[in-house]
Amino acid sequence: MVMEYRSGDRVVIDDILSDNIYTRVVIDIQEQKVYPEVAFLNVKDRKRILITGGAGFVGSHLVDRLMMEGHEVTVVDNFFTGRKRNVEHWIGHENFELLNHDVINPLFIEVDQVYHLASPASPPNYMYNPVKTIKTNTIGTNNMLGLTKRVRGRLLLASTSEVYGDPEIHPQNEDYWGHVNPIGPRACYDEGKRVAETMCYAYHRQDGTEIRVARIFNTFGPRMHLNDGRVVSNFILQSLQDKPITIYGEGKQTRSFQYVSDLVDGLIRLMNSNYSMPVNIGNPDEYTIGDFAKIIKGLVGGNSKIVKKPPMTDDPRKRKPDITRAKNILGWSPKVQLEVGLNRTIEYFKNELRRTTLDGRHFTKLPGGA
Repeated sequence: MVMEYRSGDRVVIDDILSDNIYTRVVIDIQEQKVYPEVAFLNVKDRKRILITGGAGFVGSHLVDRLMMEGHEVTVVDNFFTGRKRNVEHWIGHENFELLNHDVINPLFIEVDQVYHLASPASPPNYMYNPVKTIKTNTIGTNNMLGLTKRVRGRLLLASTSEVYGDPEIHPQNEDYWGHVNPIGPRACYDEGKRVAETMCYAYHRQDGTEIRVARIFNTFGPRMHLNDGRVVSNFILQSLQDKPITIYGEGKQTRSFQYVSDLVDGLIRLMNSNYSMPVNIGNPDEYTIGDFAKIIKGLVGGNSKIVKKPPMTDDPRKRKPDITRAKNILGWSPKVQLEVGLNRTIEYFKNELRRTTLDGRHFTKLPGGA
């Protein structure tokens, strides 16, 4: 049966699957645009939120959560690694705005909260343009802190487990100062984030600026770039294409992996908490890279063989978060099981490969690490 609607009608459809979550969507017939339904918040509870890097992998999932909670969200992205298609389902919504802007340039906007996620995060991307990476994490962070200070808001810095470098203690808690090579190929990112943290606490101590610092461990999920060079995307893509699964070194180095929805939950909890010291956000379940490759090979199937190549420079030997602080202060711990998250991500990669094949584009693997 074909339904006909007039301009101005609104149609509510239930049970539309969006990123593995059943939700309701509202179709505005006049605009012919489909939006996930957002909650209604009164003026007192509704916040004006800025997300730098909001068109990226993690940022776009954060956008979805905050929009559906009923907040007003402005995304700033220079689209170096972010993609408009990650947030295009919100374009035109009255609570959403997308700005093509680089945070190394000042921004004048009135907001209540700033989630500062802008920065390349995968080794191939940040090593491709190390100077840009440093500028984003220093000049860009300074600009966002200046904005936050001016509007008397609150800033959450998306820092990283890379501030611990190649750690000498295991697991890593927030009191550990790290073991970082300041002149190695990864230093542009590692030291950039360390300076960004220092800058946050300088503003906090000198001017009373409200800051929150999340040290994010390896994260995966839908909207990852297929060829971003990190372990999860490399292994899934290689398995789906029946290419050799590449391990750098002996595969005995360890990592922990969290699903993106768990990370988003942790970031929001931290932003809305009264705690200003750094907090690890990660999954403490630890896997060797070799075992992780076998897990993905088993889930994907296919005929890929696991091959070893020389280790990457400054690749950390072990990485596992101590999340005691997150549990005690935020009441947060990861909920999504590894295989559940991987199956969702594998399905996303399959769909992306179909789409890119139809578009006539082909992705190749970039060298990189976790």
